[in-house]
Amino acid sequence: MTPKQQRWFNRIEIGLWVLAAGALLYHLTPAAPPQPMREGSTAPSFSVHTLRGEEVDLASLRGRVVLVNFWATWCPPCRLEIPGFQSVYEDYKDRGFTVVGLSTDQGGESDVRAFIQQHGISYPIAMAPRAVMREYGGIDLLPQSFLIDRKGKVRKMVTGVFSEAVLRRSLDQLLPRGAP
Repeated sequence: MTPKQQRWFNRIEIGLWVLAAGALLYHLTPAAPPQPMREGSTAPSFSVHTLRGEEVDLASLRGRVVLVNFWATWCPPCRLEIPGFQSVYEDYKDRGFTVVGLSTDQGGESDVRAFIQQHGISYPIAMAPRAVMREYGGIDLLPQSFLIDRKGKVRKMVTGVFSEAVLRRSLDQLLPRGAP
């Protein structure tokens, strides 16, 4: 190789190293932190496939009151609130209410399916996509619940156990009897 070719080769090699270092730095730089959710804000829309194979699209649930609940099978407070959610779901589903459970379990769908069956959960459950977790303010504590009104606004946010009694009171305000 001639000295001129060697210089060009060295320049190309240095350029490739600079590109590789830039790509590595780009991937290691943390993304902007998620924006916190606020009561009264419009709930971020999402579409998921439930573990029963149904599609749930939040936008298509407009006109209904929706509880979006981020949870995990291994989370004791989550396990504590789920029977109340199931009871409220059964009592209010014909009045325009639904629950969408978004599991954050990392072990995969099989653990979640077994949990659903064991606990008799009939409301829609899906695995929580990371993008949805981020749009809901970066779910870092469990459980986290968002009660969304018929117009798509977040009316109540609860980190920790969302008690059955408080949920029922909230729904009685959002879904008065005899209202369309």
